[in-house]
Amino acid sequence: MSSIHNEIDLDADGHHVGYLRLPYSIHRSAYGWIPIPVASIRNGDGPVVLLMGGNHGDEYEGQVIVSSLIREIEPQWVRGQLIFLPMANFPAAAAGLRTSPLDGGNLNRSFPGDSQGAPTAAIADYIEHTLLVHAQYLIDLHSGGSSLLYDGANMLAIEPRDPEEEERLKALLGAFGLPRAFLHRPNPVHAATAARRQGAISIVTELGGGGTVQASLLRDARHGLLNLLGFIGLLSGPLVPAGPPAQTRFFTVSGSRHYVYAYDRGVYEPLIELGDQVVAGQPAARIHFPDTPLREPVTAFFAAAGEVVCKRVPAAVERGDCLFHLAEPIQN
Repeated sequence: MSSIHNEIDLDADGHHVGYLRLPYSIHRSAYGWIPIPVASIRNGDGPVVLLMGGNHGDEYEGQVIVSSLIREIEPQWVRGQLIFLPMANFPAAAAGLRTSPLDGGNLNRSFPGDSQGAPTAAIADYIEHTLLVHAQYLIDLHSGGSSLLYDGANMLAIEPRDPEEEERLKALLGAFGLPRAFLHRPNPVHAATAARRQGAISIVTELGGGGTVQASLLRDARHGLLNLLGFIGLLSGPLVPAGPPAQTRFFTVSGSRHYVYAYDRGVYEPLIELGDQVVAGQPAARIHFPDTPLREPVTAFFAAAGEVVCKRVPAAVERGDCLFHLAEPIQN
């Protein structure tokens, strides 16, 4: 039994906005609760979509899109239900941090959660075992946050398990229509895998990042999301566009060979740009040591070929920091 109380009735038709109350007793507020914003727009029978922003608190694009759509979508345009979490890990989002300042929890590494656990684990449990059990789709809007920058607007989805699922998934990703879609292996602690455990299909976005909100990426992601909601028959009316924003190219991301990490503490100098095509063995970055001026920089190399889709933003690095992320085109 979850410790979280939902102020709104998810079974009621219409437009409802309130808070998920997560009890949290601290020195300044003995009987207090954490206010996690939640909304529901429901109208009769149809698909159920859980739409999330703020899974990581320093990723702002999803928070803007989800909160905007809560205000803009009218119940008469809906057939089914939209459940909105604009700041899913509210403590992290309120602080502008990737992880919660209350318990250090990373929501997207906390599933399936713990109903009686620390705040992040309790939120994960509620999402998986109370919200996702009723949903057919999870749309989880991410970006690179404050430490990473993605090249444009991208989507991620778990690798399909059979040809039928592959056909359905590619149709959904094509309807969302962002330029790239990365297919990756399931990770049991991610929200996407939580959705799969509960029988839902998940689409995750990665929209720019660097602690900013880019107008063009926000526009394309909103366009694609609304087109997808129309495609599945949940949304009609004036907000639904005539088609997707772009034609989607499909990529695979498979393990450590598609990532470059720092093995030294210093200042990193990128040797390539986002969108570049690279080959295995190509130099990726140099790590400089300004505190030891006579020490030669160390070069990091790509372990595989692919397209550079993500890079680290802060130049200061420590051992274990991710510098680059590649994706490999799928040959159809």
